[in-house]
Amino acid sequence: MACSSSFLHLLAALLALASWQAIASVPSPLQDFCVADLNSPVRVNGFVCKDPTNVTADDFFKAAMLDKPRDTMANKVGSNVTLINVMEIPGLNTLGISIVRVDYAPLGLNPPHTHPRATEIFTVVEGTLYAGFVTSNPDNKLFSKMLNKGDVFVFPKGLIHFQFNLNPHKPAVAISSLSGQNPGIITIANAAFKSKPPISDDILANAFQVDKKIIDMLQA
Repeated sequence: MACSSSFLHLLAALLALASWQAIASVPSPLQDFCVADLNSPVRVNGFVCKDPTNVTADDFFKAAMLDKPRDTMANKVGSNVTLINVMEIPGLNTLGISIVRVDYAPLGLNPPHTHPRATEIFTVVEGTLYAGFVTSNPDNKLFSKMLNKGDVFVFPKGLIHFQFNLNPHKPAVAISSLSGQNPGIITIANAAFKSKPPISDDILANAFQVDKKIIDMLQA
């Protein structure tokens, strides 16, 4: 029970911290809430508001999404990301916040990626992780840290970042809050080598300064 209580307290603290960050990037709501009408054909920046007379407590609730370990062996990088955003909780619409659980297998990686619409505040719940982010051109400076249980690290909005479980025997878990109801994610490898249709191998070979055969192998 003590472990469960501390876990809930950690979640509450992370949500509170992210809500302060949201002030800088998301306009203040003009009403108490604007529950997303995910079925509306109207397209706006965010989602159309559901009729307030049809709003219920369930629009602000998602049961047992972050309390259980996730399968980390389903992909080759050995991680599993569980995102709770406006698509999962329509009541998050216009509130500028979401939350993520990341499970890591031993030596599991959350590969280099960006969130184009959110800053992230990241806390290790179990295990030890090596985490870092890279600044924009022209410096491309790497800021990285070894993170242990309870440690907190911030990934600035839009910058490439990653986490890696250094332990070859034990899994790791982290919780993040993000300053956006739908922060988005761009995995760098997928964007470069798995676009549809694919980016020309001539372009990628020149960009990465490698032989086209290597590009063909990566795209495959």
